[in-house]
Amino acid sequence: MEKYVNMDMLIIVLSAMAAAGSFIAVMLPILNRKEKKERVKAVIEKKRKVLFEQTREDMKKGNKTDEKGLSASESVLITFKMRKLLGDMSINLRNKMLQAGYRNPNAPVKFIAAQIILPVFLVLLSMMVLGKARTTHDINGGMTMLILLGAAGIGYSLPKVLLKNQIQKRSQEINMAFPDALDMMLICVQGGIGLEQTVNRIAEEVSEHSPLLAEELGILSAEMAMLNDRRGALQDFARRVGSGAAKSFATALIQAEQYGTSVTQAMRTMSDEIREQRMAAAEQKAASLPPKLTVPMILFFLPVLFVIILVPAVMQAKANMAGHSLTR
Repeated sequence: MEKYVNMDMLIIVLSAMAAAGSFIAVMLPILNRKEKKERVKAVIEKKRKVLFEQTREDMKKGNKTDEKGLSASESVLITFKMRKLLGDMSINLRNKMLQAGYRNPNAPVKFIAAQIILPVFLVLLSMMVLGKARTTHDINGGMTMLILLGAAGIGYSLPKVLLKNQIQKRSQEINMAFPDALDMMLICVQGGIGLEQTVNRIAEEVSEHSPLLAEELGILSAEMAMLNDRRGALQDFARRVGSGAAKSFATALIQAEQYGTSVTQAMRTMSDEIREQRMAAAEQKAASLPPKLTVPMILFFLPVLFVIILVPAVMQAKANMAGHSLTR
């Protein structure tokens, strides 16, 4: 009787665990979708607040400049001098930070600080290791200097490499998800929905599959709504994305607005071009596959094939030779 009771309890416990696991497996994707949507909405709302504060500050600055009586030429001259003082290097670094997804204004400063601190740290660490190694091994001065220079170079280049990898990763994810988003935009625009509402709606739709693209589109819609400058918002979008289909999309819309052509026609042409690019990329990958498979086949497939073919023949030959020797 105790065996049956124990077995029944075990079955009940296992069934309860299986039901709980099934419930978690079903609800977890739904919770992740809600979390992604909430994250995208939080980023958009934060951007709207920042744009609102910037607009209010610009209005205050505009009133102050009017009181001071600065002319347009003087304001342009001041802006040019400030940009020359900061340098194009800082602007390019800020653009790279935006392309990597670091929107904090202090991100370029942290990057430069990492390029200064990390080489010093690695050099000091190398000096400590070399100091301990000299007690057991003979290391000359030239080798020591080479190791220290290598550590400094690695420390200086490591932030650049990590930043470049992050930019490439984001660009690949955006390029993968953008063609489908562009098709949905084209459908919305053809249905008579405005561009701002279209971008906002598509940002909500793609938030489950590509949070990065949803964030960028959400920021674009916020800038279009708050700044009332579609061309500037598209230019900022292209600057944040950096490269790929999304930048081409922004450039095409800027040109359409500049020359007065239809936005629907520009988006349709862009959609056809992206499809052709995807097909060309797929054909390029298919064409590059045989050369890539040559070396693995030579290293791994052919030796195994030779073993399978030759070993039975060698074993049969040895057996025949042993049989002939016994008959003699």
